[in-house]
Amino acid sequence: MSANSLRTLLRKLEPLFTLPFDLPTFATVNQPFLPFSYLLNSCHSLAALKRLHTLALTTGYLANLPVCTKLISLACSLSFTMDYARKLFDQMPQRDVFAWNTIIRGYSNLGPCQEAIILYKDMHLLGFLPDNYTFPFVLRSCSVLSALREGREVHCSIIKHGFESDVFVQSCLITLYAQSGETLDSELVFDRMRGRNIVSWTAMIAGYVQNGIPEKGLGHFLKMVNSGTLPNAITLVSVLPACARLECLDMGMLVHGYSIKLGVETDVALVNALIAFYGKCGLLDVARSLFDQMKEHSLVSWNTIIAAYEQNDAGSATIKLFQRMLDEGVEFDYITLVTVISACARLGALGTGKWVHELVKSKCLECNVPITNALIDMYAKCGSIELARDVFDRLPYRSVVSWTSIIGACASHGHGKDALEFFSRMKEEGIQPNSFTFTAVLTACRHSGLVEEGRKHFESMTTEYSIMPGVEQCACMVDLLGRAGQLLEAYEFVENMPIEPDADVWGALLGACKIHGNLELAESVADRLLDLNPQTVPFYILMKNIYAEAGRWEEVARLKFLLEEVEAEKIPGKSSVEINQRIHTFLSGSRISNFSTVPLREHGVQLKHKQAAC
Repeated sequence: MSANSLRTLLRKLEPLFTLPFDLPTFATVNQPFLPFSYLLNSCHSLAALKRLHTLALTTGYLANLPVCTKLISLACSLSFTMDYARKLFDQMPQRDVFAWNTIIRGYSNLGPCQEAIILYKDMHLLGFLPDNYTFPFVLRSCSVLSALREGREVHCSIIKHGFESDVFVQSCLITLYAQSGETLDSELVFDRMRGRNIVSWTAMIAGYVQNGIPEKGLGHFLKMVNSGTLPNAITLVSVLPACARLECLDMGMLVHGYSIKLGVETDVALVNALIAFYGKCGLLDVARSLFDQMKEHSLVSWNTIIAAYEQNDAGSATIKLFQRMLDEGVEFDYITLVTVISACARLGALGTGKWVHELVKSKCLECNVPITNALIDMYAKCGSIELARDVFDRLPYRSVVSWTSIIGACASHGHGKDALEFFSRMKEEGIQPNSFTFTAVLTACRHSGLVEEGRKHFESMTTEYSIMPGVEQCACMVDLLGRAGQLLEAYEFVENMPIEPDADVWGALLGACKIHGNLELAESVADRLLDLNPQTVPFYILMKNIYAEAGRWEEVARLKFLLEEVEAEKIPGKSSVEINQRIHTFLSGSRISNFSTVPLREHGVQLKHKQAAC
C-alpha cells in the first residue's frame, strides 16, 4: 500500500478514533498501549489530536508519561500557538527531562521565547537537571530576545553540568554571542572547541559577517574548507554577504561554483543570496538570469531582485519589476515599499511616489518607521518639502532617523533655519543625534551660509555627544568656511583634521578657491589632490577652469593635454522626467530614450477596496 493510500485510509477512519472501546487486559499505565501509540504517530490535524486527547483522558492513558509527552509534542507541531500544549503540560501528573525539553522546544520555535527561559529556570528549581538537548533550545531563545545576561547564566550552567565539549551546545553559544554583538566571546568559545562541525564553522562565519567583519568571515570560510569540512547551503548563504560587502567578485563566483559542485545551487535561500551578491557587484544581467531561472519566486526573491536594480540606479526597471510582482499576485511588505520609494526618489518621480504612498495607506503601514523615513526623503528629493513635512507631522513616534530625514529634507531645499529648528525640537524631545544627523545639520548651515551655527554644532559633536567627526562632517565644515570666503581658516581646518582628509575634503576646498578666485591656494590644494589620485578627472577640469578665469592659457593648454593622456571617458549626464505617470530617461547629447513605468491606474480599484478594509 502506498503512503498516499495509507493516509487516505487513516483520514476515513478518523471518526472511529472517538469511539470508546475496551483495552486489552495487558495494557497498563506504565506500558504504552501499542494501538494508541500508533494512532498518535498517525495524527496529522489538531482536531484529530483533540479526539485522541479525549480518548487518552477517558481510558486513563493521560497518566502515561510517554503518551502525555507525545501529545504535547504534537500540540506544538500542529498548532500555531503554545496555548494547547501548555495546558497539557500544566496538567501532567508527573514530568521528566524529556517532557521539559519538549515544552521548552515548543516555545523556542513558536514563541514567546521568554517563556522558554522561564520554564528553564522552573525546571532547575524543581530539581530537574538540563541535558544537551535542553541548552540549545534555551540558547536559541536567548539569541532571539538578545537576552545576553540570561545567556551568560546559561553558559555558566553549561560549564557546571559538563557540556562545554558538546559541539551543538557550543555552536549555539557562538550564535548567541555573535547575535548580541559580542564577537570576542564567540571567538573564545570557538577557539576552545576540541571538535568542530559544519554548524560551529557556519555559526562563526555568520557571526563575523553579521557584525560587519566580512574579512574574518571569508578567512574562516577558507580555514573551514582547508580543514576538510564541506560547507552546506547555509554556510554559502552566510559567506556571500561578505563577498558582496567587500565587492569581491572573484571570491563570490568561486562560492557560486562551489554551490554547483555540492549540488545545492537550486536552494532558494542560496539563489537569493547570489542575486543580492551579483546585484551588489553591478552584474544585473547575471542577477536577473538567476531570478528568471527560479521555479518559484518567494517574497524574499522579489525583494532581492528589486533591491538589486534600485542599488544600481535602474529606477525605471525597479518600478517595472514591482508592477510585475503585483500582477502576479505576490503580496509585498514594507521592505518592498522602502525599495520602490527609494527608486522614486532617485528618479524624482513624484507621481509614482504618490501612488506608492497610496499603497502604503492601503496596507495600513503609515506608522512603519522605515517607510515613513523613505517617504520623507522621497518627497524632499522630488521637490515637495510640504508633503515631506506632512508625513513627518503625522508620525506617532519619531526615531533619530525620522528627525534626521526631515532635517536633511529642509537642508536640501535651502531651508537652513527650519532645519535647525527641527534639530532643536529633536533635542528637546530627548532624542540623541548621531553622526548622520550632524551631517544633515551642517549641510543646512552650509547651504544657508550659517557659519557661526555651523561652528557651534560641529564643536558640540565632541563636547556634548562624544561623537568623533568623520570625513563627511569635515567636508561640510570646509565647504561652509570656503563658501563664506574664509579660505585660510578652511585650509588650516583641513591641516588640523583628526583624521586623514580624502579627495572630497580637498575637493570642497578647491571648489571654494574657484568661487573666490584664489589661484595660489588652488594650486596647493590641487597638488594634494593629485597626490591622492592622479586620475581624478573632475579636479583636472576644475583647475583648468580656474586657470581660464585667471587668463593662464598656457596652463589651460597643459591641463587639456594631461586630460587627453589620462584618456578620461566622461560619463554622460542622465536626467529623468515624469509625464503622465510615464518616466522618460535621456542622456546628455542624445535623443530621449523612453522607459515607461507602470500603468498605475490599473490598481486604483484594488486600492479603494483595501483602504475600506483598513
